[in-house]
Amino acid sequence: MIDSTMIVLYVDDITASTEFYARLLAQEAVESTSHFTLFIRPTGAKIALWSKQAVQPAAGGLPGCCELALAVPDAAAVDTLYRRLSATGVEIEQRPSRLEFGYTFTARDPDGHRLRIYHRAQR
Repeated sequence: MIDSTMIVLYVDDITASTEFYARLLAQEAVESTSHFTLFIRPTGAKIALWSKQAVQPAAGGLPGCCELALAVPDAAAVDTLYRRLSATGVEIEQRPSRLEFGYTFTARDPDGHRLRIYHRAQR
């Protein structure tokens, strides 16, 4: 059986991206080197940042072709995080909206990776 255990984002500036994600996730990294940073979420999910200059083998492609989806506990948390990120100049692609899966907004990190913050609709 194969299990997905970590999402890795390739970044230009490991320091800037580490600071961005530490603020976004409201936690410090559990591991951080000059080329790699690891966050472990309370659920056990792992989000890693890897310097584009150090990735082996070299990676291609453009950020934004997929997204990192981050769940929050309720719609109010979606709005709070939207206001907080907007106030700090984070690029917002989609304002808070109700979609078929829930209440959500979409932003971009410093490298252009899409971040979807959402609260899942109750079915």
